[in-house]
Amino acid sequence: MSEAHNVATSARSRANRTVAFVCLAFFAGMIGVAYAAVPLYQIFCQVTGYGGTTQRVEQYSDTVLDQTIKVRFDGNVNGLPWDFAPVEREVELKIGETTQVSYTATNDFDVPTRGRATFNVAPALAGAYFNKVECFCFTDTELKPGETLDMPVVFFIDPAIVDVPEMKNVHTITLSYTFFPLEDEKPLAESAAGNNTNSNNSNLGG
Repeated sequence: MSEAHNVATSARSRANRTVAFVCLAFFAGMIGVAYAAVPLYQIFCQVTGYGGTTQRVEQYSDTVLDQTIKVRFDGNVNGLPWDFAPVEREVELKIGETTQVSYTATNDFDVPTRGRATFNVAPALAGAYFNKVECFCFTDTELKPGETLDMPVVFFIDPAIVDVPEMKNVHTITLSYTFFPLEDEKPLAESAAGNNTNSNNSNLGG
């Protein structure tokens, strides 16, 4: 009876250790996934066009169709004192034709400010066929007080878009950029409040 009890106890111990090891491995794996989630999701979006993410390519299209499509442009800022907008609001181009457009940004604040742009395409499914050869997205940009910067975008619409049933009745695509302040920058409101506080303290000290 004692030997059987020892065997059963040993078996339970091994089972408990196995369960503990599996749980620990699962926990460690979840931590790794959490850290990798953001960059992996970004890569996934850029490869698949999921969520209206455009494609980044190194070469121009070698096929141009005798079929046109309109592309509209939108520019926004969030937390930056910039005047940011496309030079042209809309262009009509042949599918597969490489086209260059420009956005401009002007820093309306009295100190240098830095930002970074994100982007998306509507309808979202079109993101997989919107190929950018050159763009300013995800690039840290600094503007001096009153400085204006011209930012080109070179792109083409993949001819494969005409073979997608869901895109058959889509004749206009919208490319939208939004500039955000860099993470290490103080929000504008906080910066202004700090300047007012320092000014008040200086007046009290005088």
